[in-house]
Amino acid sequence: MKDWTGNSKTAYTTIGASNHSCGVREDNDFYATEPKALELLLDIEIFDPFIWECACGKGHLSEVLKHRGYIVRSTDLINRGYGESDVDFLSTTSKFNGDIITNPPYRYAQEFVEHALDIVCDGNKVALFLKLTFLESKKRGNLFKKHPPKVIYVSRSRLQCAKNGDFLTYKNGTGTAIAYAWFIWEKGFRGEPIVRWFN
Repeated sequence: MKDWTGNSKTAYTTIGASNHSCGVREDNDFYATEPKALELLLDIEIFDPFIWECACGKGHLSEVLKHRGYIVRSTDLINRGYGESDVDFLSTTSKFNGDIITNPPYRYAQEFVEHALDIVCDGNKVALFLKLTFLESKKRGNLFKKHPPKVIYVSRSRLQCAKNGDFLTYKNGTGTAIAYAWFIWEKGFRGEPIVRWFN
């Protein structure tokens, strides 16, 4: 029997490239984060008692934070039945005296980083769960030069981001070939990033 070798789209589909994916990409880039990803981060990183989850979706990360004793503000642009909806994070202007932890819509990830660092106070943190490939691209060169992450925690094994929060589908075998990391910025930090591993 001849082995299946795939086709021209196989590699791109496997790594989750949005323009080669088999499925239709969610309109608002809602890919919920596996709660375990945040549980693991909270075991190794200290955060302010006040947290803003500004792309809260269905509350997967907010619930972990609340269970750990954090005071959490949960907002989202879209009403998904959790938190405060119709809040466009990128249009907010008020300063936030706390840390921001989220998995932003990937297409707006750079904008989320820049805006979050603009509205938090010196010394506060911004933690974003992103594809490891966020480190790439010339476009983000200036971002990393102006705002270097303090720590990048790379996941040793694969964690899930489920379209529309449907983790059951992923549990039943679709899996992922995408590598994720927690990118931690601290406002005012100007050193060289540290790369660590978790999971």
